Amino acid sequence: MTESFLEALKKRVLLFDGAMGTEIQKLNPQPQDFPNTKDGFNDGLILSRPEWIKQIHRSYLNAGADCIETNTFGGNKFKLDEYGFGDQTIEFNKQAAELARQVCNEFQDKTHFVIGSMGPSGFLPSSNDPDLGKISLDEIINAFALQAEGLILGNVDALLIETSQDILEVKLVVEACHNAMKKVQKEIPIIANITLDQYGKMLLGTNVQSAYTTVSDMGINIFGLNCSTGPDEMTPSVIWLDEQQDLPILVVPNAGMPHNEGGKAVYKMTPDKLSQKLEEFILKHKNIKIIGGCCGTTPEHIAELRKMIDNNNIKINNRESQ
Repeated sequence: MTESFLEALKKRVLLFDGAMGTEIQKLNPQPQDFPNTKDGFNDGLILSRPEWIKQIHRSYLNAGADCIETNTFGGNKFKLDEYGFGDQTIEFNKQAAELARQVCNEFQDKTHFVIGSMGPSGFLPSSNDPDLGKISLDEIINAFALQAEGLILGNVDALLIETSQDILEVKLVVEACHNAMKKVQKEIPIIANITLDQYGKMLLGTNVQSAYTTVSDMGINIFGLNCSTGPDEMTPSVIWLDEQQDLPILVVPNAGMPHNEGGKAVYKMTPDKLSQKLEEFILKHKNIKIIGGCCGTTPEHIAELRKMIDNNNIKINNRESQ
């Protein structure tokens, strides 16, 4: 019998994949590549260019990732509504999950896991902004419950709430995930990530301590940090989270801080530099159970992280027994 995601997490540090958007841009997509020529509808490529998304998933598994994320970062009903697919939210997410699973099944050397990616709504329910704050809490719960339902029906191994800017939205999405599980009658792990700036704050000023306290008792299995900064800027928050000795921690930084070059965000942290920093993290902080890469990271970054984890297996195992 194959091990579950949570069983694997108890035994070793798991490696997530890297950026999806960065790899899509390398393929130089044109408007006609997207469904209904909706330029920029990256999630929609599972319908119009499924072989591209499979190729990207495959490149990360070849690099040594244990887990790949579904191409559904913008797969909530709000985002799909913008492209005319909101009424297909459940089926859309199910299809994306099944596509990722198909690629995992090509790799029989060891167990791989499919993680259901759930990015932000685009709203900030905690704010007083006349546009971004103008949304009912029930609407947010319902929109994400549809996404979670589709991902669960597509047999993901865990749900990942990621790149979250507003802690109230994280709470609502966790609730949505629980609602979807009740409906489908299947329990799977929930990973709740927040995004902090270089000063350790979420967009609306929440720090890691407040964010963690808000959601850690809501039935989540892992708490994490992803996006916005490189690993260096995450250090104080990682130290604090590890000191709690509570939930397993996920750390998925960008390839350094973004630089603006010609109106584009460019990430310059090399694979070896990212690997060195995350090596420091996992050897010092034994509650870090998942690492990977966000914006600007590539299969080359993930291959370097794979090598680093494998080289440190004995030390990592020793940290568990200390």
